[in-house]
Amino acid sequence: MRPHEKLDIWIRLIKLVTRIYELTKSFPIDEKYLLTSQIRRSAVSIPANIAEGSARQTRKEYRQFLSIAQGSSSELETELLIAFNLGYLATEHYMELKDEIGNVSRMMLGLSKYLTLQDTK
Repeated sequence: MRPHEKLDIWIRLIKLVTRIYELTKSFPIDEKYLLTSQIRRSAVSIPANIAEGSARQTRKEYRQFLSIAQGSSSELETELLIAFNLGYLATEHYMELKDEIGNVSRMMLGLSKYLTLQDTK
């Protein structure tokens, strides 16, 4: 398997995490240990699980970590919607993040399917 640093999905996710950190800097200070922290943790969890999964010994383990990353991506979408509804994110920023999460979620699904196909060969 390729090292995670070479995976297009991992590279995109690092950019997404960086963007999320930039945007959450403007959240209210009283959210620092609440919603801001939760958004950042779930965002970081996605590329971290892909990296960890790519280092595992079997494709089955890799798929499991992709599944966890997929769950973190759904969690992140939910938290961003809450932030948007509370007025912490502008519409254009929310839509930008939502679109990118959708794109990387599809990429994760594709990678998981690819790994499954490799197991059947």
